[in-house]
Amino acid sequence: MVAAVWPLSAVAGLIPASLSLTLLLATLVSILALGAAAVFFEHIRKIGCMHSLERSAISDAFFEDPNSLNKVPCPSIIDPPEKYISLIVPAYNEEHRLPEALTETLEYLKRRSAADKSFSYEVLIVDDGSTDRTSRVAFNFVRQHRIDNVRVLLLGRNHGKGEAVRKGMLHSRGELLLMLDADGATKVTDLEKLEAQVYAMAQKVKSGPGTSSSPQKVSDVEVAVFGSRAHLEKQALATRKWYRNFLMKGFHLVVLLTAGPGIRDTQCGFKMFTRAAARKLFTNIRLKRWCFDVELVYLCKHLRIPMVEVSVNWTEIPGSKVRMTSIMHMVFELLLIKVGYGLGIWKIYT
Repeated sequence: MVAAVWPLSAVAGLIPASLSLTLLLATLVSILALGAAAVFFEHIRKIGCMHSLERSAISDAFFEDPNSLNKVPCPSIIDPPEKYISLIVPAYNEEHRLPEALTETLEYLKRRSAADKSFSYEVLIVDDGSTDRTSRVAFNFVRQHRIDNVRVLLLGRNHGKGEAVRKGMLHSRGELLLMLDADGATKVTDLEKLEAQVYAMAQKVKSGPGTSSSPQKVSDVEVAVFGSRAHLEKQALATRKWYRNFLMKGFHLVVLLTAGPGIRDTQCGFKMFTRAAARKLFTNIRLKRWCFDVELVYLCKHLRIPMVEVSVNWTEIPGSKVRMTSIMHMVFELLLIKVGYGLGIWKIYT
């Protein structure tokens, strides 16, 4: 017997129209989902490739000295420290907020240096492709305080706060490295709180089991200390709009699922690292914009770098660049962390 062959038109005729439409829509959704997934994974792969190229590239960056008009080669985080502390200030269109914050910061640093001759410092302003007069403001401070104490790194185009901090860390000279925002929301004097915790934790690490008996400089011990505004949360909840509180609570939940517990306020822009910790963290970091702070927490855990959270004084300064749309970008970056590291697409170098 010859089997009957059913034409496709006859088969289609047996399927209800509503079911045909459902199958068509399901097929289209599946194709779109697979396409989106392919684009997403390709994006993660490209970030990994770019990171590999940046790790192996020889930096040709330099600092400009407006007094002598000479170009000063950028140091490397791999080099031995030349200063006691480096302050890294990422700046994007900060011509109005930067002067007051830098004046207060440099006055404090000069007072400490005058009282303690072993206290040496540098302030490294990283201009992240500003379109206003941020670089002019920054170079005025270089003229006043000399390039040995104040330096400006120009990134040319806007990359994001994470990249500005990364570049500053990689070209700093301090035993201790502090990142702080250009708006001066956290008082620079609070660095002493973080500094004290660095030494306390470094002492614990040095006296712990399996450590070398030979004396170590604090710069050689891996420690990270995070400034925190968590103690101000109740006050913030009372003053913010309900939808902003809802979005922030949701964001904190996603952060918890991504990086795990331990640090309540990952987004405070006041963080201190020893040189050894910064060397490991900022040669691994990949995110260039909002959620590099969360990536730092993730890397600290996986690299077994001790970290602690310290409450700092914080005042909201007008002119924040965080918008409602930034929350969605942040969630996307958190997904990048979870998938990139979770699936082993991004390697962690030790």
